[in-house]
Amino acid sequence: MAKRKKYPKLPNGYGSIKYLGKGRRNPYAVHPPTTEFTLDGVPKTPKALCYVDDYMKGFAVLMAYKAGTYVPGMERDLTDIDSSKGNLDSLAQSILADYGRIKHTELTEEKKPTFAEVYEEFYDYKYERDKSRQYSQASRDSTRAAFKNCAAIHDKIFENLKHKDLQNIIDNCPRKHASLELILSLFRQMYQYAIAYEIVDKDCSTALRINTPEDDEHGEPFTDADLQILWQHADNPIVEMILIMCYSGFRISAYKTLEVNLKEKYFKGGVKTAAGKNRIVPIHSGIYHLVCRRIKRDGKMLIQKTGDFRRNMYATLREIGVERHTPHDCRHTFSRLCEKYKVNENDRKRMLGHSFKGDITNEVYGHRTLEELREEIEKIKICY
Repeated sequence: MAKRKKYPKLPNGYGSIKYLGKGRRNPYAVHPPTTEFTLDGVPKTPKALCYVDDYMKGFAVLMAYKAGTYVPGMERDLTDIDSSKGNLDSLAQSILADYGRIKHTELTEEKKPTFAEVYEEFYDYKYERDKSRQYSQASRDSTRAAFKNCAAIHDKIFENLKHKDLQNIIDNCPRKHASLELILSLFRQMYQYAIAYEIVDKDCSTALRINTPEDDEHGEPFTDADLQILWQHADNPIVEMILIMCYSGFRISAYKTLEVNLKEKYFKGGVKTAAGKNRIVPIHSGIYHLVCRRIKRDGKMLIQKTGDFRRNMYATLREIGVERHTPHDCRHTFSRLCEKYKVNENDRKRMLGHSFKGDITNEVYGHRTLEELREEIEKIKICY
């Protein structure tokens, strides 16, 4: 049996050449390096640059692609080369010329940091060296998650990245809108850092945008009839938390780190947006005893993982005969109750953590005391 012919192995990052089998005029598919990955981290094979009849022609094409000299159709200029007949002089010259260009580029760029290296420097600066403020573990985790979603550019020279490279990361990410916001925020912070430390002199993140609609603000609030059933089961710890959320309006993840001041009767905290973080919401008198009981029993508002609470919430609602709702629906319920009971619109926005979107008067000069906010939230009647 004839031995299978051995060909030179392509270096990492150069792409791949796949043999498609006999019976084809051009049985070798020439693929560029992988830049996209599945959610499980499995590389997606990109579309072939071309198809050739000889492995070494594919090798020459990928060398040219790596060197930046490849142009579509160049493989046709190699048609007079047949490696099986030893006619490799011109092919070898082409490969060596492109290899020389690659090595020259690598030598001139070997000291330039990659995206991953700039990220490591930025992360260390923000979370370790900068002592001007303290960051939560959730903030650290969010930054790491955003970085993982940029795997396609981890090994690219940071200075060589263009707006299109960054926009492609956002456009091709299958995650929800909130994850895209984290990626966008990471890009902007990294460029601020890179410009400050003279890694680059141009901010390629300024014109980036998220081209998908907001997806986490949609929801269906509990009805008054639903709330009446919930109050009938307020001794259940899951229902207890649902009611607290319906009358305070924070996102579920915020309750993990929420500051609870039982003496002054207010919550302080929030996540996601600048307007939403560290906001103060008075504890409604109707849920004050639930909050006290929860703090006394658990020591904090939410000790479960948000995913575990979500599953327990679905099961509990099913048991007590209430249609399925998500934790985010509790936030919509708070907004609905504010509207129903004529809570001041600007105060509703403040307590929900919504921005005033260019309303300078309210955004900058709108100051409300705890008692003024309490007067508004107490307008909401409890559906016993």
